Amino acid sequence: MSDAHDEHESVIKTPKQLIAAVLAGFLVPIIAIVLLVQYVSNDKKVGAGSSALTAEAVAARIQPVADEGFTFKDTSGPKQLQSGEAVYKMVCSACHSTGAAGAPKFADAGSWGPRLAQGYDTLLKHAVEGIRAMPAKGGNPDLDDVEVARAVVHMANASGGQFTEPEVKVAAASAEAPAK
Repeated sequence: MSDAHDEHESVIKTPKQLIAAVLAGFLVPIIAIVLLVQYVSNDKKVGAGSSALTAEAVAARIQPVADEGFTFKDTSGPKQLQSGEAVYKMVCSACHSTGAAGAPKFADAGSWGPRLAQGYDTLLKHAVEGIRAMPAKGGNPDLDDVEVARAVVHMANASGGQFTEPEVKVAAASAEAPAK
């Protein structure tokens, strides 16, 4: 019997071949990864400064954040009472447009019917003081009672109510003016 099948011979016969094999073992995968990354991220790259330095782009970047969608109000000036529709959109619509937490939906006569039967004064009291899941003044303590009353009238009338919008008491406001 021959021992030819038991003879194993290595491809690497010299130290130079060993060093070349070790380097190839490290470099080939690294080069393959770099080429793969280049292939995947090969997009049309816009040169630096191509459209980023236009006057409009610069102005958009340095524009103050506070100018985006905020309405500034003069806190030292007289309070401007909002309409019922504005208060509804700002505060009440969060729950009354979706019926969240059992709130009657806006313009849904079926859910507003029993509430309208209780009368305007009861509706206003519940809106100002809060009831069940509804916080006082819809969660906005900055609202004036007249603004809340206007919102109640707006929502109730959209659901079949026949309430009149409350009048602002001008006498109280004019009495405060001379006292200052």
